[in-house]
Amino acid sequence: MLHPLFHLIASQPQLLGDHAQAYGELISTELAAQATALKRRALFGAMALCFLGVAIVLAGVALMLWATLVPAPAQATVWVLVLVPAAPTVLALACYLRARTGGATDDPAFAELRRQVQADMALLRGLGT
Repeated sequence: MLHPLFHLIASQPQLLGDHAQAYGELISTELAAQATALKRRALFGAMALCFLGVAIVLAGVALMLWATLVPAPAQATVWVLVLVPAAPTVLALACYLRARTGGATDDPAFAELRRQVQADMALLRGLGT
C-alpha cells in the first residue's frame, strides 16, 4: 500500500503547489522581518559611531581650551567644557544600546518557519502510522 502522502500528491497535486506557495510566502515574510531588523541595527550602530566621533572631537577641543585657560579657569567654563562632549557621548551610548536590543520580538530568526516545518513533519509522521 502506498503512503497516504503519495496518494494525495497523485490525486490532488494542486494542494502540494499551494503548500509550497504558502512556504514561499512565509519565507519571504521572515526574510523581510530579518532585513528590517538588520537595517535598524546597522542604522543605530552607524549613528553611535558618528556620535562617538563627535564626542571625541569635542573632548579634544575642550581639552585644548582648558589648557589655554589653566592659569584661571572660571567655574562655569569648566562645566561647559565637560558638558559639551558629554551630550554626544550619552547619545552614542543610547544608540549603541538601541542597536544591541533584539527589537520588537525576541523570537529567533525564522522561528515561525521552524514551527511550521515541525508541524508538517508531525502531520506526516501521523499519516504514516
